[in-house]
Amino acid sequence: MTAFLGVTESLTGRRWIGPGVETERLAAALTQGAGLEPPVAAVLAQRGVTPEEAAGFLAPALRDLLPDPMVLKDMDPAAKRLLAALRRRERIAIFADYDVDGGSSAALLICWLREMGIEATLYVPDRIDEGYGPNDAAMEALARDHDLVVCVDCGTLSHGPIAAAKGADVIVLDHHLAAADLPECVAVVNPNRQDETGELAHLCAAAVVFLVLVELNRRLREAGVKGPDLMAMLDLVALATVADVAPLTGVNRAFVRQGLVVMGRRQRPGLVALSDVARLDRPPASYHLGFVLGPRVNAGGRIGQADLGARLLSTADAGEAAALAKRLDDLNTDRREIEARVREAALAQAAERGLDAPLVWAAEDGWHPGVVGIVASRLKEHTHRPAIVIGFDGDEGKGSGRSVSGVDLGASIQRLAAEGLIEKGGGHKMAAGLSLTRAQLEPAMARLSELLAKQGAGTGGAGDLRLDGVMMPGAASPELIEKIEAAGPYGAAAPAPRFVFPSMRIRMTRPVGDGHLKLAFTDGGTGSIDAICFDAQRLGLDALQAHQGRPVHLAGRVELNHWNGRARVQLRLEDAAWAE
Repeated sequence: MTAFLGVTESLTGRRWIGPGVETERLAAALTQGAGLEPPVAAVLAQRGVTPEEAAGFLAPALRDLLPDPMVLKDMDPAAKRLLAALRRRERIAIFADYDVDGGSSAALLICWLREMGIEATLYVPDRIDEGYGPNDAAMEALARDHDLVVCVDCGTLSHGPIAAAKGADVIVLDHHLAAADLPECVAVVNPNRQDETGELAHLCAAAVVFLVLVELNRRLREAGVKGPDLMAMLDLVALATVADVAPLTGVNRAFVRQGLVVMGRRQRPGLVALSDVARLDRPPASYHLGFVLGPRVNAGGRIGQADLGARLLSTADAGEAAALAKRLDDLNTDRREIEARVREAALAQAAERGLDAPLVWAAEDGWHPGVVGIVASRLKEHTHRPAIVIGFDGDEGKGSGRSVSGVDLGASIQRLAAEGLIEKGGGHKMAAGLSLTRAQLEPAMARLSELLAKQGAGTGGAGDLRLDGVMMPGAASPELIEKIEAAGPYGAAAPAPRFVFPSMRIRMTRPVGDGHLKLAFTDGGTGSIDAICFDAQRLGLDALQAHQGRPVHLAGRVELNHWNGRARVQLRLEDAAWAE
């Protein structure tokens, strides 16, 4: 494969890969047939969108993409039981996972039930004391005081704890990979059941809950009863979809697009308060869901009180929302400090073991279980390989993993559990969790590396940077960047486009913050663009300070920098190469 612009080794040591011939042909057809500007056409061409599909892709309609909820198995018994609980005014408990998807799923149900006159009980397990998912003691206690327990974003593998909920009915609304046998309960609605078609396997738990609510509203409407406004709840589905790294394809694109519009109306007290404390002063984009709001919602479950995120997302009280948002923001600051220490140690350990294997992993005593998932994500981003990070407390290790596109980590972790190589584990394609003993560590990681290698992990070039095309400063207007943004949302399975500004002249460089670099560049004409490079020192891009007037190719993501009510084009610089 020919290196793009001839760059076989950039300043960060990567080879640049541009669009293939077929992609370039499709981009040209989109420019001519759909009237799109070349950079926008390049983005759609990378997604395989044809000129005939362009209009629908750029304006995805939820009504056209939303699946019939009844295609999911157990939807009928789940809907019947929830409506019966509503009719009989039963006591309902919601058992939720402690991450963003779990909190959003719980908030969807709580808000829907509240509008129907029922105040549900929320239960979120403590990450350290109870671990992931339902446990016997919690389910027994909830069953004593409730008629119905709904497990969201968990429960698919919880046979024992669900059996312990004697005296109460249980419904599971989940998306994690299932085993061949399901727990005995009223319903397990999960697109990743083994007897499902897999067509909706990309949905997060909040999206599954949303489909349940769609079916409940439909049945209420048939009975002459008006249900809650579900469109107003899409902000929660969007937040969960992005934060849980669900692929932004199909209906997920529509969920996020419409959810961002809803969020921009600032009607949910919790998200308004969280946006304010995070100093988010512009309409949110998918980036803000994944990197600004999501981490703060997650902070309670990671290192603080596990139910803070779900309470924030479900509260109708602005005062309570402000207090919860402030607490989560403080916890997120603490989380960053803990994460930084673990990340540095984990990267050093993984590097010593070798970063070119199918699996990159690290394990150590005392690593906080609330940050191992984030650190695994950082290792994955750094090495472009699946990563596992495990913290040990005595002989017990709790770990979390993150995967790369095309490699199903959850299924492989579940295979380890089935083979007896770990105590327990599971998840989905892009993320998974596991528990194991010290004696199991080395054999389990060796077997996992073997399983991931069979899926192609480690064969891709970690040194490859994929680029969508070139752009010149004179063409990089705010209007064009808005059109590129409108081709999103961007995230898992739909990476934000990267463009190269070729043969630029650097006008100014200035170190900022802790190892970052700010610069301005031009093509020699009147136009000039600012750029920001985060972690420039670590990446080796601080070498640009010694440019001495040499022409340079600059690659990254073009965005709008909003400041004092103005929007200016800015390059988020990710790589560079001297133009020979």
